[in-house]
Amino acid sequence: MGTNTGNRPGGRLRERAVGPACAVLAFCVAAAGLLAGPSAGWRAALPMTVAVLGVLAVASLRTRRRTVPVTAAVVAASSALGTLFGAPPVLERPTGVATLVEIAGLLLLVCLVARYAETRQAFVLCTVLGVLASTALLRLQIPPTAMQVATQSAFFALGAVAAAAAGGGLRALETRRIRAVHEARRSQRLQLAGDLHDFVAHDVSGIVVLAQAAQVIGADRPEKVLPLLQQIEASGVQALGSLDRTVHMLRSPDGTGPAGRGTADASQPSAYGLADIVDVVDRFRKTGGRAEVRLDIERSPERIGRVPREVAGTAHRVVVEALTNVRRHAGTTPWVTVSVELGPELPEPVLTVSVTNGPPSAGEAGGRRIGDRGRSGATGLEGLAERARALGGTLDFGVHEKHGWRVTAILPLS
Repeated sequence: MGTNTGNRPGGRLRERAVGPACAVLAFCVAAAGLLAGPSAGWRAALPMTVAVLGVLAVASLRTRRRTVPVTAAVVAASSALGTLFGAPPVLERPTGVATLVEIAGLLLLVCLVARYAETRQAFVLCTVLGVLASTALLRLQIPPTAMQVATQSAFFALGAVAAAAAGGGLRALETRRIRAVHEARRSQRLQLAGDLHDFVAHDVSGIVVLAQAAQVIGADRPEKVLPLLQQIEASGVQALGSLDRTVHMLRSPDGTGPAGRGTADASQPSAYGLADIVDVVDRFRKTGGRAEVRLDIERSPERIGRVPREVAGTAHRVVVEALTNVRRHAGTTPWVTVSVELGPELPEPVLTVSVTNGPPSAGEAGGRRIGDRGRSGATGLEGLAERARALGGTLDFGVHEKHGWRVTAILPLS
């Protein structure tokens, strides 16, 4: 399994630095192997050199999925030949140092193989390399009995087990990190889909209402159709604007504005907030039928500036969702009240958002109230309730005055 560190600035810097450093070390290792050959013996110096060069190759090359099995196989073959056909066991110091360096290289390679190779390949290669690392000391001195040989090899095999466990642990950490990244991306995509659906659904539902009105009055009062068509056009432009605004916010580094632009550019879209609620209510008022719409909202810039961006965005979403439900399921309601208030201050400052509508006319088609019908594919009030709880607040909705409906969100500002 490969890593994705190249996608991060720190990862790219490490990738650029590791290659040249390993190349310099490889040159030094090759030179040291040539110098150690005459004194330590070429049968000990060559396996040592191949093992260390193999570790450097795996550590420096980015195509580890292909290079790890080949490199491990070459190192294993070299070490096996050194053990089987090496010189008779002696206690010469240069030979012992070369063998110990080779064992260290084999253990490092076990760790890298467990980290980067495919699961089946890693199991086989780590087993082979571990056996070779635990038996390499037999080149220096063979114990007098087979039991002592087995005991010594088993003891030094613990190093290979520890190296494999370290590589496997790093592999598991990387797997969890990649899974967490995928889950975060999936969550962002789902949130984006819900945002687009809810914002556009508010405008599209208005278009539907206006189109239905045009069909009703078109035959008897054709002079009224043109203003309705103009409102339909305005609602369509607003829906396209919602799409563009959401896409621009995605491109920004912090999710509040377009990437690479200064904050002074007021023409660029930014995250939805309390100021946008006024526009939402105005557009609903134009397409809300006979309903009398009242808006009570804090308009002081100083007080609005105290509201965090996430809280203001959630308040906007609550109003959009509630008014969309009124339009879809209580189109003949006589009145709608939208209230956005800061306070009370105790025990902590909160923002209270409330949308209330009166009971619809008895002859409304379908006879359904707002809460009687789900919205598949949208965030809905249940989703907004989860979003409010994530901010430490609450969102409640239910029947108001027999057949009316109220949606209330209380969001802490801290």
